[in-house]
Amino acid sequence: MNRPPTIKDVAERAGVHAATASRALNPATRGMVNARTANRVAEAARALGYAPNSAARSLRTRTSSVAGVIIPDLRNPVFPPIVRGIEDGLRDAGYMALVGNTDGDPDRERELVTAMRGRQIDGFILATSRRSDELESSVPTVLVNRRTDNGGIPSVTADNAAGIHLLVRHLAGLGHTRIGHVAGPRDLSTGWERYRGYLDATTSLGLEAATEAVEFADAFTETAGHAATLRLLAAHPSLTAVLAGNDLIALGCYSALDELGRAVPGDVSVTGFNDMPFVDRQRPSLTTVRIPHYDIGREAARLLLEHIASPTAPAKRVVLPVELVRRDSTAAAKS
Repeated sequence: MNRPPTIKDVAERAGVHAATASRALNPATRGMVNARTANRVAEAARALGYAPNSAARSLRTRTSSVAGVIIPDLRNPVFPPIVRGIEDGLRDAGYMALVGNTDGDPDRERELVTAMRGRQIDGFILATSRRSDELESSVPTVLVNRRTDNGGIPSVTADNAAGIHLLVRHLAGLGHTRIGHVAGPRDLSTGWERYRGYLDATTSLGLEAATEAVEFADAFTETAGHAATLRLLAAHPSLTAVLAGNDLIALGCYSALDELGRAVPGDVSVTGFNDMPFVDRQRPSLTTVRIPHYDIGREAARLLLEHIASPTAPAKRVVLPVELVRRDSTAAAKS
């Protein structure tokens, strides 16, 4: 075939009417087509290399089949697999992702939102929201890896509280009774929920004294983790374990303890959260909680597509399970 394939070519290959093929390949009308038929049409389109004329469709339907994805820090290894899950979930429905990075700057976030709206995107997936944010909902929006306190926006997160409980029980099982916490920023749901999980877990195990041993890091970074760990250990030098708000903060704990001449895990056990790439190659390898990064992104894409199709439906909060990963950074407490 010397010419570009058309919708009629796709329909003929799939054995359906051209109108059916068109509906199957349009995210806004795919639900009108039997799932098996829609999959057959999609396979025919892929085999022929058919690409819909998105500009023409945008003029007809006033939609772009593009979703804006805004993340706080591309350098954080947690986010690339989440973005990959988002892209795959959107692509299955004929959408593409327009990704922007804010470097944690609210002004940059506002600029990106404005610019993306100017491109008539169909919805947003945001990984940048703070707990207090009041997000206006003129454009369908889903929060990923974070959520706001009011619960009015659909969100997908890992089970932060369950993960912290797993870590605290693991440390307590090793004989640790003096467990401190270097928490993430309290204005972010990830930092706050893990901090609350730490309080609940230590209290339920009768470790009330540990609930005072908390320092909040200024950011989910190694540098902020280092500074917060030094503050924590200056105030509570007898701690035998430190539960970090995420893996990057845990790496900051490593460097702070090294600076103080204290060994991990010989003197102080350290745990992280997220199981980001390469923490298994740290020395010592990091005990942490594994979150389903890719699945979080893919589920966020699914929620956004649902929200675009039914913008007045109640907001869903999806929480995905986590698992404990035991490695070499934790050991039995010294008697």
